[in-house]
Amino acid sequence: MSDLSRNSRALFQIRLVHTLVWFIFAAATTAIPILALRQRLEWALWCSLTVWCEVLVLLFNRMRCPLTRMAERYTANRSDNFDIFLPVWLARNNKLIFGSLFAVSEVLLLVRWLAS
Repeated sequence: MSDLSRNSRALFQIRLVHTLVWFIFAAATTAIPILALRQRLEWALWCSLTVWCEVLVLLFNRMRCPLTRMAERYTANRSDNFDIFLPVWLARNNKLIFGSLFAVSEVLLLVRWLAS
């Protein structure tokens, strides 16, 4: 197997794992306000804690996903979605979209928790 095909295979695997991990955190982030509004506060809290784990990983890695660093070893491509199977616009705006949703969701969860 050539280095090019090994690199392509490794990059594909990283992109696949990155997309699956992204999906889990995107789903958790999206679920928080829905669960909070439905008074499923314990479930919302677990989703919130899951996302906070991701936030800590990003903070410890200077706001970069460790999988992005891994992917950089296998390609010179640096487009916004070179390391994940997402549309470019979503990869480019991912932190803004889900960071904003998470911040609003955390406020909602706190308000609902204090009111219960």
